[in-house]
Amino acid sequence: MLKILVPTVMLVPTTWLTPTKWLWPTTLAHSLVVALVSLTWMKYSSESGWTTLNSYMAIDPLSAPLLALTCWLLPLMIIASQNHMQLEPANRQRSYITLMISLQFFLIMAFTATELILFYIMFEATLIPTLMLITRWGNQAQRLSAGNYFLFYTLAGSLPLLVALLIIQNDTGTLSMLVLQFSHMHPPSPYVSKIWWAACLLAFLIKLPLYGAHLWLPKAHVEAPIAGSMVLAAVLLKLGGYGMMRMMLFIHPLDKEVTYPFLIIALWGIVMASSMCLRQTDLKSLIAYSSVSHMGLVAGGILIQTRWGFTGALILMIAHGLTSSALFCLANTNYERTHSRTVKLTRGLHMLFPFMSMWWFIGSLANLALPPLPNLMGELMIITSLFNWCWWTIILSGAGTIITALYSLYMFLMTQRGPLPQHLFGLDPSHSREHLLMLLHLAPLVLLIMKPELIWGWMT
Repeated sequence: MLKILVPTVMLVPTTWLTPTKWLWPTTLAHSLVVALVSLTWMKYSSESGWTTLNSYMAIDPLSAPLLALTCWLLPLMIIASQNHMQLEPANRQRSYITLMISLQFFLIMAFTATELILFYIMFEATLIPTLMLITRWGNQAQRLSAGNYFLFYTLAGSLPLLVALLIIQNDTGTLSMLVLQFSHMHPPSPYVSKIWWAACLLAFLIKLPLYGAHLWLPKAHVEAPIAGSMVLAAVLLKLGGYGMMRMMLFIHPLDKEVTYPFLIIALWGIVMASSMCLRQTDLKSLIAYSSVSHMGLVAGGILIQTRWGFTGALILMIAHGLTSSALFCLANTNYERTHSRTVKLTRGLHMLFPFMSMWWFIGSLANLALPPLPNLMGELMIITSLFNWCWWTIILSGAGTIITALYSLYMFLMTQRGPLPQHLFGLDPSHSREHLLMLLHLAPLVLLIMKPELIWGWMT
């Protein structure tokens, strides 16, 4: 584990001491080596399921895929940000890269923490670099408003979680995940038990986000620079699902009076968020609402607490992380050339960028869960486990799947097909850097078809 953490920390002095002309190639090469080494985490050698560094940090089959995704994303963010950051002063470029590195460090610490209080601190620490990315390098004047939404939604949900963790510490004498799963907590009354259970999950459901507590997400995505959108979609939303899975092991038995409302809101959110995508005019907003829809399915899979539901949720989180990050990169390539995110003003780009149109097509198909991609595997496992629990759920999850296919095709047709607008002329050609970026997003997604057990989690 130190072979990843130490090089990640050493990226910071590398960023500040490298000559300006070598800044981006050096940090990219260094982070890519770290990402490749992190793939060794996907191979488990421990019989107990945990591979420990010390009593505070460990990896198991649930955290390993998310850790590999976190490390894989840093070089991709550096590639994606290079073009729009080259006009900035050198110190601002270094600050920007340092924030991305610190975000990776906090996420690695969060996913490897075995102490719940350490996990909570790192969960909150990810707010700081993300907020700075949004408010300093955001595109429009509303970035401060988006930063406020992001900060206060997350903090408001996290305070009840902190109180719940203090109660667990007071009741059991420990906050270690390795010990808590074998201990039993005794709330003073059933009513207090329900409030305590909801407090444990509220922070994660807001981070996921659950429909109804999702208003911060489209604002943050639309205003954030490309690196902010990528890390939000690919990893930060997954902290919510990861935290829910971890807490489920300790807070048994779960009361159906608390589970059912969250489950109903999650399933209803799949249909509502998907329907909103059909009427979005802003491309980044459309992709952001599609994340809310997919995360509703993840929340449903986790809340029914079956092995199939957990496995489907983990698979869908990994697949969605790669897919939505790729779609944000594609939206950014369009924006850098046309300086508009309005869908109807940037149509017909297939005529100008046929190769980029191929990446759009593959990304859209991955978003609508084309077989045999892992997206479909995760969705099918969640929908099947929901159907076995209650057959009525097929109406909402099935409708969500159909609408997802509709808005994914709508997104592709509106951006790529049709007549080219008169105001689009003299656009820069697509670069090898952008094609490499899309290859590094979509190649892992395709390769996971060959060995899906890498992201099965506890099913292995």
